[in-house]
Formats: sequence, structure tokens, C-alpha cells
Amino acid sequence: STRRTWMGVVLEWSGRAAATLLILAALAEIAEAGNCTDADATKNCIDGLIVPIWRPFLDLDSGDRLLRGVIYFFVIAYCFIGVSIVADRFMSGIEVITSQERTITVKRPGLDPMQVKVRVWNDTVSNLTLMALGSSAPEILLSIIEILARKFEAGDLGPNTIVGSAAFNLFMITAICVLVIPKGEIRRQKHLDVFFVTASWSIFAYIWMYVILAVISPGVIEVWEGLITFLFFPLTVLTAFIADIKIIQNKFLPKRYRRSSHGLIATEGEEMKMLESNGVHLENGDPAIKAFEDHRQEFIELMREIRKKNPHIAPADLQKQAEYEMISRGPKSRAFYRVQATRRLIGGGDIVKKRLDKQHDKALDALLQAQEKQTREHSCRIFFDPAHYTVLENVGTFDVVVGRDGGPEGLTIMVDYYTEDGTAESGSDYVPVKGTLTFYPEDKHQKISIEIVDDDVFEEDEHFYLHLKNLRVRTKDGLVLDPTRIGGLPVAQLEMPATATIMVLDDDHAGVFSFEHDHYEVVESCGYLSLRVQRHSGARGKVIIPYRTIEGSAHSDKHYEAKEGELVFEDNQTEAFIELGIVDTEQYERADSFQIEIDPPIWAKKMNDLAKVQERFRRRMERRSASQAPPGEDEIPGRSQSSGDLLSVDNESSFVSPRELSPNINDRFRRRMSSWIAGMSKQNSPGEEELLHGKPLTDNQLQIAEMGKPRIGDHSKCMITIRESKEFQNVIDRMIKNANTKLMLGTSSWREQFKEALTVNAGDDDDDDEEGEEGEEGSEKIEEPPSCFDYFMHILTVPWKLLFATIPPTDYWGGWACFVVSIAMIGLLTALIGDLASQFGCWVGLKDSVTAISFVALGTSVPDTFASKVSAVQDKYADNSIGNVTGSNAVNVFLGIGIAWSMAAIYHWMNGDVFRVEPGNLGFSVMIFCCEAAVCIFIIVLRRHKKVGGELGGPMGLRYATSMFFCSLWCIYLLLSALEAYCIIPGF
Repeated sequence: STRRTWMGVVLEWSGRAAATLLILAALAEIAEAGNCTDADATKNCIDGLIVPIWRPFLDLDSGDRLLRGVIYFFVIAYCFIGVSIVADRFMSGIEVITSQERTITVKRPGLDPMQVKVRVWNDTVSNLTLMALGSSAPEILLSIIEILARKFEAGDLGPNTIVGSAAFNLFMITAICVLVIPKGEIRRQKHLDVFFVTASWSIFAYIWMYVILAVISPGVIEVWEGLITFLFFPLTVLTAFIADIKIIQNKFLPKRYRRSSHGLIATEGEEMKMLESNGVHLENGDPAIKAFEDHRQEFIELMREIRKKNPHIAPADLQKQAEYEMISRGPKSRAFYRVQATRRLIGGGDIVKKRLDKQHDKALDALLQAQEKQTREHSCRIFFDPAHYTVLENVGTFDVVVGRDGGPEGLTIMVDYYTEDGTAESGSDYVPVKGTLTFYPEDKHQKISIEIVDDDVFEEDEHFYLHLKNLRVRTKDGLVLDPTRIGGLPVAQLEMPATATIMVLDDDHAGVFSFEHDHYEVVESCGYLSLRVQRHSGARGKVIIPYRTIEGSAHSDKHYEAKEGELVFEDNQTEAFIELGIVDTEQYERADSFQIEIDPPIWAKKMNDLAKVQERFRRRMERRSASQAPPGEDEIPGRSQSSGDLLSVDNESSFVSPRELSPNINDRFRRRMSSWIAGMSKQNSPGEEELLHGKPLTDNQLQIAEMGKPRIGDHSKCMITIRESKEFQNVIDRMIKNANTKLMLGTSSWREQFKEALTVNAGDDDDDDEEGEEGEEGSEKIEEPPSCFDYFMHILTVPWKLLFATIPPTDYWGGWACFVVSIAMIGLLTALIGDLASQFGCWVGLKDSVTAISFVALGTSVPDTFASKVSAVQDKYADNSIGNVTGSNAVNVFLGIGIAWSMAAIYHWMNGDVFRVEPGNLGFSVMIFCCEAAVCIFIIVLRRHKKVGGELGGPMGLRYATSMFFCSLWCIYLLLSALEAYCIIPGF
């Protein structure tokens, strides 16, 4: 299992360290037997800066010295664990600092401005400054503290630890990373220019170190040499930054923003204009937009991949798994891998899983709180359910439902209701109602009956309203109270909707068919579109409506389902739906459109039935006209002698004015009829002829026939725009936000830190199990409980965890409070390790220089080894695993050696003395490392050849050969340096 693998790695490294020390101790015995004066380790038997020497320390037999050496070995190893833990807190603060973002406003032609978050810190700059300081803080601080502890005199522990750590990082970490890549895969460096710059500086740093030691002023470090060494640090950062943003390649063209592996990086420029929201304007063609879209598209593609592998997964599980995969596969910083490796080793569990579980638990708590809040709602609510009714004119009587929800038990609620005219008039179109509803304690619904008046006159669709008012509460004693004045809070209240709308559809004609609106927007994730075609101004007879889709910017079968068919409206049917599929392309932004058009309706009634309907309608209109004529009046201007000519149409005009109708017909009827006839006249086709019983129709009959026919309304064509899914958009935005490792490593309170310190989690290593997980598509992954090794490491490291839980959370001061306190604690632990390491050499007979390049360098580099191994497997590129090694090696010299030796040189110069550093073993070790480093870097670059494909991985034979060769380089370096230290081979 994975945890057994971690245990095996720990035991393996412990065995290697012990074997190395035994070999070196044997060399020390050989050197002492050969009377090599340089091999005398008794000079290390002195009190340290913090830890005094274990007395007595002279005239001890071999057994006592070995026992003390073993005890010191385990104490130092335990201190290294503590350094790793506090360094992780330090790296968490650095990650928060370097993850700072700013908001920019992007101008897009034809679209609304878009808010985009961009990172402020450049990745290369952060890696060579704060990240390098965080990962190499023990080595750098050890060199500085050693100078201070020895009263500004040179020591062997600090400088040799820097050189030894550089050798281990370059040779051993690279060897491991080459080997652990899954079979058949490779990893290449993305920022090769930066690698060439940092690799050059890393070799130059150690060459420069040898030059100032043995060439310019042998054995003496002058002030200017120390200062120049330190000043090479900002020069390294500057040249790497120039290589990263490709200023030379782009001919110094100004770039306000550029892409990084983590998103967008903001840089200062004169063209940037600050907005009120502290944002900046960018044009749509700016490289920042392309970078942002590319970064977002990566997340979208990964979402599709997960859904394809798990088609039946629940939405909640899909989101959680997608977030985990996106964070796992997404780019991460050096700090993340360092912290992740250490926390897994000490029983801290998987950072990503813990953080996502915490976020989902927080969301669940919020949901439960919302449900509890809803449960606590004590107010009774009265409302219409539903609030809109559509009925035919011949419906007769129907019920309107009033609902009741919530509130205390045992209440009797009374509420008044009344009708109000809209376009429908009480009496002629419906029977008005007014009264009081009573809800007894057990009632959840009450009904109000309404009667619709049916007539035989064609009318437009009308509506009226039904209102609720005057809510009252009746107590058990029969007392009626105002619910708003009981106990301060309302016991009952009218809730929207408190008004119902009743739409009355005319049923005397075939009707007018149209879409409700001429434009709709649908979300691509809806799956299908159900578009309503409504029938108003009549609902009599069976009518067929042909329809078809028309392509626009949306293409049929690619973006939507193309259809051509017919809708069938049965007698008294007032609506039908066109249904077609919408293709979900999972785009972040989308605005594809197409059209749906309905053609002129086809009346499915038989001709004889049509004639009967038309004759019946004509007789009704004649009777209505006759009943409204004044007594004794034979003729009325504007009306023909025959009542059948009431609606005659001028041959020269297809429009009948209301003034041409009989003045005895009320204004409302005239307005409706003229409006309808005007609409009908637009549907007439000259030359058409209708037959009744085989005979031509009269003009009056034709007019009535036209009035009875179905026709198309105003919205015969509808534009459908397919928009992006806001839910999908929000998921992608949330995942991009959550993929920020700042959220993974950061803490917000001391309570959270102490809780985490006391919690043991399973040390899963997902990068080793990716293939297994892929084979279990759709299956739920069961989280394993912590193993015995997890509990052992947790109990062993609890004191360190509790101690470092006192460091301020990363949310304080933007991570700077955590940064300052952490580096102070690292300094204290480093001073302690320096004393213990020096005294350890006293007991086992090792010189500080040999202890430094072996035991101390190994102890400070083990967390980086695990982090690089995980990074090599999980990342798409090799930059985080080996690309940062060269830059870190250069920074260690320029900071660790530059600061320490500058301080000492200035101190001695102020006291009229010189700062002396014997080249000796240090110079020899530096030169061996430089030669081997050049060979190693050459092979790394050579592996980019097409036969291998990349710096890491590749064919199994070549990767094993490369890994073994790099391991042999470290062994040769260690062996030659030790042999020279004990005078077995001559130095330079």
C-alpha cells in the first residue's frame, strides 16, 4: 500500500544515512591511524551556541562514544523532522504571499466588460526569492548562524552543508525524478530559457566560490568579494525574469500582462489605468485574455473528461471529484509539494482532500442552518396556489385554490376575497364574487368558485383579477385579532402571490396561433427546448400548424436538433409545444442562435361542418344587430338593408373602420370586431373562392367564413439563442478559485491550526494510485483509515505540531506574520542542529565538513526529495521537480555564503583584521561538484533528444541508466570529498 511505501522510503533513507556514516567513520579511523592531522575531530568537542557539550568528553572508550553518537543521531533526525514541519508553515506563508491577486476589467467588443483576477507575483521571481528561501532556509540560516556563533570566524559546517545539499539535490533528486515517471510517459521542461539561465548561474556560483577562496585572495575573503557574492543574487533573479518574459525575443515590446503556469501575472506599465474598482482595462486582443481563456479551457476539458469516464455519477459527487482532479492536475507551486510531502510523512494526510472535505462540510453546515432557519419560521402564510389560471369561455364554473403554509398549530385564519375587472367585465364575461375564506387548524387549502359567462360572440381573450385582503386570526375563545399585533412578530401574513389572474379564452372561432414572444434564450445545459405555441381568440375545431427550424449561427445537429413537423390542436385545445434537443457543448461563453417558424394553419374540419358553423355565427350576429336597433327605424346610415350586410367589406378596401359599423352596436363590440376583421383581412388572398353546398358564397358569407378561419398571429417566427450554462460557468469559476493552492495551504485561525495538529489522517499518495483509480470508473472511492505508521508518526511529531501551531495563521497580514515568526523558529532550530551536528562529529570522529556534506545535507534535503518526486509524477512539466533545483543551488551560495561572509568580512575590516577562510576541503569539494554538475546538466539537456523525449522518464533502459549514473555522481562526490578531508587523497 501507499503508507507502507512511505514507511519503506523512510527506513531506506535512514539505512542509507547510517551506512554512509559508518563508512565515513571507518575512513576517519584509517586517517587517524595514518596520523593525518587534518582528520582530528576532537576540535568539535566544544560547547555550542545553545547546547553545551556532553561532559565528560575526553578519554572516553569506543563504546561510550558510539552510544553518544547513536543518541545524537536520533536527536538530530528528530530535529530535522521539526525543521521540516516549521518549514512547511513557513512555505505556507510564502505561498499565500506569492498568490496575491488583483482584479482587472477586460473590455470586449460587443460584450459586457469581464472581471479577471491576475496574479501579482511572477513565478520565476517567487521561485528564486521567497520559494528558494523557504526550501533552503535551514542551509542558509545554518551558514549565517555558524558565523555568529563562532564570533565571525569561518566554520566548516555551514558552507559545506550548502555545497553538499547542492550535490544531493542535483544528482540524487534528479535521479529519483527520472526513474519515478509512470511507464511510457515523459516530462519536459516548459521554461527552458529559465533553466539555461539558472543552470549557468548555479555552476558559476560554485566556480566563483572557488575563485574567491583560492585564486583572487587565497585564504582571505575581502569585503568586496562578500558583497559581490551577495549582489549576484538579485542579478540572478533579474536575468531569469528577463528569460521568462522573453524580453529579448520580443524586442523589448512592452507587455503589461503575461501568462504563467498559474494563470496571469500582472506587471506595472504606463498604459495601465486604474479604475474605481482598483482594476485595469484590457483590450480583447490582449495576451492576458488569451491566457485567461486557455487556463479556463483546461478546466472545462478536464470536466468533460471526468463526466465521460463517470456518466452516471451524481452531480454533487461529480463536482467534488472534479474539484479534486482539477486541483491535483493543475499547476502547483514548489511550496505546495514541499508541504504536501511533509504532511503525508508525519500523518497529516492529503492537503487537497482535507481542504475540499472542509469546504463541502462548510457548505453542508450552511444548508442545515438554512433548513433550521426555515423550520424556525413561525408565521403562517396565505397565498394563491397557483396564481394564474387560463380557462375557456365555455368552462362554466371552476375553482381557484388558496394555500396555507407554516405557522403555529391550532390557528384559525380568515381572509377576505373579491374580484376586479381587467379587460373582462363583470356580469357580461364572468360572475363577480366576494366573501370570506376560513382556514381551520387542519386546513391546508381552500377553494373559491368562479363562474364564466359563455356567449356566442367572437371576442378577444380577456382577463380579470381575484384578490385577497384583510387577514385575521381567530383564537380558541372566538376572539378575532389582527395577526400583525400579536407578540411583536406577525403570526400570519399574506404572502405573494396575493392576487390571482384569470385569463378567459374565447371559444367561438378557430383561433389565432403564435408564439408568446419573438425571442427566447435557453441555457445549453437544459437538454431540450419546449416552446409553447398558444391559441387565443377562439379554440373551436381541429387545426394543424406546420413548423420548421431555420439555421443561424447555431448549426443543426451540432448545436440543436433540426425538426420539421406539425402541431395538432384539438377542439378546445389552447396550447401545444414544439420540443427539440439542445446540444450541451460545455462552453464558458456562448451565444448561438437559430429560428423556429410556424406556417399558415390548416383547418382540419370538414367543409359541411364549417358551413354550419358559419351559418350559425351569421344568424347570431343578425339577432344581436336586430335587438340593438331603435324601434321604428328602417334604415341606419352606414348599414345595408340586410342585416347580413352588417360586416360587408368595401371591394376597394380590405379594412373595415369601426365607424362603418352600426352605431347601435356598443363601442366595445365595435372595437373588438373591427380589430379582429382588420387582422383577418391581412390573411385574405385575392381571387380565393369558398363554396357552400357547391354554390359560391355571398360577400357576407365570405366575411363570416374568413372570421371563423384560423390564422397566424404577430409572432410567427421565434429566434432561439443558446446561452452558456450559468451553473457550469459558476462551477468552472469556483474550481479555478479553489485550484489556488493558497486556499489549500492557508489557515485562518489558531483554533484551526491546533485542531489540525491534534488530528491524524491517512497518508494517501494519490500520484501512485492514479492508474488504479482510472480502472474504477464510476465506483466510489472508499477512504482508508489511518494506518499504524500514520499513528506512530503523528504521536512522534505531536510536540512539534503543537509548538508550531502557535505561529500566526497565514490569513494574518497577508501571510507576512506567519513568514516572520516561522523564519525565527527555523533559525532557532537550525542553531540547535548546528550544535548537535558538530558534537555528533565529536563522538563518531567525523569532521564538520564531512558531517555537513553527508548527514546534515541529507537531512535538510529529504523533504525536497519527496516533494520533487510527487511533483515529477503529478505535473505535466518537469519545471517544479528539477527546474527549480539549479536556481535554488545558485541562491543558496549567493544568500547563504554571500550574507554570512559579507558580515564576517565587514566585522574584521572594522576591527582592522581580515576574514580568513581556509580553502582546504571546501575548495576541493566545490571543484568536484562543479565538474560533475556540468556533466549532469549536459545529460539533462541531451535527454530532450527525440529518442528520449524529455528530461524525465522515457524508455526504461535509458531512465535506469541515467538514474544510476546520477547516483554514481553523488557517491563519487561524497567519497572524494571525504577521502580528501582525511588526507587519503591529495587536494588542490
